[in-house]
Amino acid sequence: MKLFSLFVLTVYFLTANTVTAAEEHQVPTFLQNGVTAHRGNSGEFPENTMPAFRSGIEVSADWLELDLFLTKEGKLVVTHDKTTGRVGDKDLTVADTTYAELKTVDVATDFRKRHHKTKRECPPEQMPLLADVLKLVRQQHRTRVSLQPKADCVKEAIALVKQLKMEPWVGFNDGSLIYMSQVKQLAPEIPVFWDRGADTNIEDDIKIAQARGFEALVLNYQGVTPEKIRKIKAAGLEVGAWTVSDPELMQQMLQQGVERLYTDEPRLLLKLKRERHSGEK
Repeated sequence: MKLFSLFVLTVYFLTANTVTAAEEHQVPTFLQNGVTAHRGNSGEFPENTMPAFRSGIEVSADWLELDLFLTKEGKLVVTHDKTTGRVGDKDLTVADTTYAELKTVDVATDFRKRHHKTKRECPPEQMPLLADVLKLVRQQHRTRVSLQPKADCVKEAIALVKQLKMEPWVGFNDGSLIYMSQVKQLAPEIPVFWDRGADTNIEDDIKIAQARGFEALVLNYQGVTPEKIRKIKAAGLEVGAWTVSDPELMQQMLQQGVERLYTDEPRLLLKLKRERHSGEK
C-alpha cells in the first residue's frame, strides 16, 4: 500500500511540474483589432496612470501606449512631459527629481479640473513606474503595451522587459530613428511602430523602415492620404495614424484603410469598429 501511495504521489508531482512548465511557455493569444489606447484610456481616466491602463485592458484595446522618462536616480517612470506641471499639482523636472519626490505629485490634477470632477470622483494618482505597468500587463494575454521613450532610456527599458521576460507583451513607438533603431539592435523580436509627421517623405520612410526591420509606420493623422496608405501597405508594413479621438475622424481614417489608430477614446473606437463590421455582413 505504501509503495502504491508513493507511486501515485510521484506521478502527481511529475504531472504538476509538466503542466507548470507548459504554462510558462504558453504562447499568448493577443488581440488584433488595431486600437492603441493612447496613454491608456486617457479619455476616461488621467493619462499614463494605472487606472487608465487597467481600463485600456478592460475595454479590449489590443495595445496600450505609454511614455517613458528616467528619474534622477535612474528609475523608469511613465509620464509624457519633461516636467509635471501640465498634469500635476507641482511643477518638477522629472530627470532632476527622485522618484520619492515625484510620487508626491498628484498627476490626476489636470484631468480632474478639465472634467469638473471631485477628488472622490477622480482620486489623486501617483506617477507609475514602468515596472508596475509591465507587471499589470503581464497578468493577461490579450493586450500588449507599446513604450515610447521620451529620453535616452531604450537600453534601460529593454533590460527591464527582458528581466521580467515580457518580450511577447511589448513594442516600442517613437519618431526618433536613433531610439527605434536601438530597439531593433538590442531586441530584434520586439515590434517597432515608427511615428512620422504629417509632411514626412513617405518613400524615404518606407525604405528606412524596411532596412531597419520596423513593423509599422504611424502617421500624424493630418498627413494621411489614400496614396500614402497604399504605398505603406504595398511595402508590407502596417499603417497607423496618431492621435485620433474624434468619431468623425475615426470613421474617415477607417474608411481610407488605416489599420491602426492611436486614440484617447479606445472604447468609442472599438464600438465604431464593431458597428462597421456588423454593417459589412
